[in-house]
Amino acid sequence: MGTEKSQAAGAPATKRQFRIWRGDETGGDLKEYLVEVKEGEVVLDIIHRLQSTEAPDLACRWNCKAGKCGSCSVEINGKPKLACMTRMSTFTADETISVTPLRTFPIVRDLVTDVSFNYEKARETPAFAPPPGVTPGDYRMQQVDVERSQEFRKCIECFLCQTVCHVIRDHEENKPAFAGPRYFIRAAELDMHPLDARDDRKEYAQAEQGLGYCNITKCCTEVCPEHIKITDNGIIPMKERVVDRKYDPLVWLGNKIFRRGQVPQTSVTSEHSPGAVRTPAAGPPGFHSHAGASHDPEAEAQAQAGVNWHREVPKPTAPTLDESGKLPLTELTFDRPAAPSPFGEDVSFPLPPEHLNYAHPEQDKH
Repeated sequence: MGTEKSQAAGAPATKRQFRIWRGDETGGDLKEYLVEVKEGEVVLDIIHRLQSTEAPDLACRWNCKAGKCGSCSVEINGKPKLACMTRMSTFTADETISVTPLRTFPIVRDLVTDVSFNYEKARETPAFAPPPGVTPGDYRMQQVDVERSQEFRKCIECFLCQTVCHVIRDHEENKPAFAGPRYFIRAAELDMHPLDARDDRKEYAQAEQGLGYCNITKCCTEVCPEHIKITDNGIIPMKERVVDRKYDPLVWLGNKIFRRGQVPQTSVTSEHSPGAVRTPAAGPPGFHSHAGASHDPEAEAQAQAGVNWHREVPKPTAPTLDESGKLPLTELTFDRPAAPSPFGEDVSFPLPPEHLNYAHPEQDKH
């Protein structure tokens, strides 16, 4: 380790070993650098020094250098962090520091990744819906009403929670159906907002954002630089609200007797998913659907290959009444008439394995 006097503060500067990932979408590798490090510096300072000396073509994103823009997200020694908030003093003197791009998103070049996935999910999320007749400037609420949701507004969209989430980090195929922690707290924020007029935030989170995929490992909370309790204050309450609406026996019985599921949980699909499969009234005789009775050739091909993310579940049927206009006992104890099979009405149970909509793409090889 070489040592020399710092020009700025008179404190000794040391040479530290770095391994920086260099490459693009076609491939790359870790390249080693011996870089001068001064007292009080952060990892982003070292990257800037590399750009001005040995590696002028090193690509990285940064903006504020104050931990408020989220641009400099990278993985440092394998853990997603902000380069501008990771101090060199947290590493031992003989430690080699590895800096790599966010693993979950496609590489553009060096430390820069394509995070457009997150902006696509942001566009899909329904915006704040003010109450009818209330115009901007007329909103009135108490601080106590927004304390729960205000925490989520601290998000700087660094996407560290997104990249560390194993649902999409280890399974690229889940991305079409999974919005990720950042947008779960967005859904929670709007669902808890006292002036938001939409009443299907929970249903949207479950049906369209893939809330059910999250098994609350809390890794997103651990990496959040704003210390937002994503899991405890956002995801878990949303899961509880979904379960309360969907599985509470009193709610279920009330829906049976009074509303009969007039607002099914998949009702948000047709509004928010432009590519959703529209269900025709009937299909060819003797044709079995693998895609929710859609009889759409493209949807059928998707379903045969694996998971058809855009299928639309059939709508609930009308209540079965007896001659006196009352619900029979079987209607109160059996949920089939009230909840049509997502496999279509031409299916007998149990289903043969080859007819399952969630068939494994390589099932025929085993």
